Amino acid sequence: MYHILIVDDESRIRSIIRKYAEFEGHTVTEAADGMEAVVLCRKNTFDLIIMDIMMPELDGFSACREIRKITQTPIIMLSARGEEYDKINGFELGIDDYVVKPFSPKELMLRVDAVMKRVSRPAAPAENATPNKVIEMDNGGLKADVTARIVYVEGERVEMSPKEYDLFFYMLTNRNIALSREKLISEVWGYDFFGDARTLDTHIKLLRKSLGPYAKYIVTLRGVGYRFEGN
Repeated sequence: MYHILIVDDESRIRSIIRKYAEFEGHTVTEAADGMEAVVLCRKNTFDLIIMDIMMPELDGFSACREIRKITQTPIIMLSARGEEYDKINGFELGIDDYVVKPFSPKELMLRVDAVMKRVSRPAAPAENATPNKVIEMDNGGLKADVTARIVYVEGERVEMSPKEYDLFFYMLTNRNIALSREKLISEVWGYDFFGDARTLDTHIKLLRKSLGPYAKYIVTLRGVGYRFEGN
């Protein structure tokens, strides 16, 4: 089972999540604000963090930014608001899932399991490594080292969130193929993905922003999904 850090300024919310998490066999540590959460992450190791956005002292976004300097522990963000801006901001900071309040504690526990399954997937053995596969478009204006997971736009290295890299490289290696939303979610997030399907659209927007002038290669197929066009 997992050691979960629950971060919320509402003791009632923390108590509810703790009750269900401990029922599932998890160990729980609580923090009442973002500042306390950052301090705890500097002193302890957690398997997963569940964190609210609107908190005193240090809000969830700021806390996430500081925590990401220390660890890549999976983060599920909680928010009373469901605005797309909040989701985009969270995913840009590297969160793994986003849950809007009010939420079902049972659903939250399912999301915990789904996130942990995705991050726990074993890496391929080193002996299976192959020579770096590099894809270039527009005379090198867009360059992607698929093996090393490095992207260059106009000669400048682009930093993306882990899921942006996953989505980009999957679409790039399957370019000129119509990819349904269901196919992309299954291949990039996993068949057991329990989140909002709009998460895909949010990551497409982030990816387009990261690619700058080469965002034009990501074509929306109305009613179907997306296609990455290129030679």
